Amino acid sequence: MKITDYYLSPDERPLDRLVTDGGMTGIFRTIACVGDSLSSGEFEDVNADGVKTYHDMFDHSWGQHLGRMAGSKVYNFSRGGMSAAEYCLRFAEANGYWSAESAANAYIIALGVNDVLNNMTFPMGSTDDICRENWQQNKPTFAGYYAQIIQRYAELQKGAHFFLVTIPSTPQNTPAREARADEHARLMYALAEFFGEDRTHVIDLRQYAPAYDTEFYRNFFLGGHMNPAGYLLTAKMMASYIDYIIRRQPENFMRVGFIGTERA
Repeated sequence: MKITDYYLSPDERPLDRLVTDGGMTGIFRTIACVGDSLSSGEFEDVNADGVKTYHDMFDHSWGQHLGRMAGSKVYNFSRGGMSAAEYCLRFAEANGYWSAESAANAYIIALGVNDVLNNMTFPMGSTDDICRENWQQNKPTFAGYYAQIIQRYAELQKGAHFFLVTIPSTPQNTPAREARADEHARLMYALAEFFGEDRTHVIDLRQYAPAYDTEFYRNFFLGGHMNPAGYLLTAKMMASYIDYIIRRQPENFMRVGFIGTERA
């Protein structure tokens, strides 16, 4: 084995190499997953009256699968239907997610579907909506609330890393929804640049994950949400993408062991 091949294979793209043991993601001993139903292991069912029911089953979430693979402790800071605005205005405070006891080494933030696709009237915003000095002054847009999440956790946990997740391509979506998802992806890259790409990284499932097409839905979805195999596959993609980022940019992760200390 040549160590340069492991770290510097010039043609490798994210997700070319799927890891099953968490890979380098395991350097983060605590990870918080901030998200909606697809971060919560939500399953759909139909009751006796033919009405759809929805169930957050965290043990099946991709975050918990990732934790079992990597040997890390993973927190589900998520719930079905979650938006960035609700997370900031009510949900995180009500559940103690801003507390020091729940601080993590890394935060994987997978929000946007409910903000800018399911509610297409919600303003996307831009990095112009962010007050770098005081998150309380951020404008009430998706960008402003999303940035507030990063800013508050960066204050809470010195040296933490952030992984911002784009929305996978879904060919059966309307063109308008896909255009909004493209705009969301551009915002994720803009946020990473704004906050510094040494500790803010993009997991670009939109570009590199398999398209969520008819065949993908047939194998990995149960109604409008994933089935158990789908959440496990997503965990492998998340772990593999983070592993790729760390191997590509090892200099940005040298001091992960000091996260949460004065030496971070």
